[in-house]
Amino acid sequence: MNKEELEKQISLLQERVEANKVMNKGYESDLLKAKQDLEDLNKPVISSKAMDIINDAINEAIESYDFDNADQYELDFSLDYDGRVQAETINLTDTYELMEAIVNKVQKQFKIEQDEETND
Repeated sequence: MNKEELEKQISLLQERVEANKVMNKGYESDLLKAKQDLEDLNKPVISSKAMDIINDAINEAIESYDFDNADQYELDFSLDYDGRVQAETINLTDTYELMEAIVNKVQKQFKIEQDEETND
């Protein structure tokens, strides 16, 4: 189905849901499915095996990332009621390095081809 057909189907199903609330004919599940179909319309398709490979690569990248490097954090300190110094907020400032490590691990798992449409 194309976008216009899905939007028309959603509109009709919404009308049916409202008209049949008392009778509850199950149009709500059809409406939810049509909305999901519209949302998924232009998404690329990926197999569950490929998704598992991506998840594993992300997990491996995060687990091997050096979170102990203190230079990557911005700390805000405060005093608590007992007069003890505590870290109030801890912000990871080098998120680019983490993102790059994740992307590199994922890219190593696949043979990446140029898209014909976008030449990426």
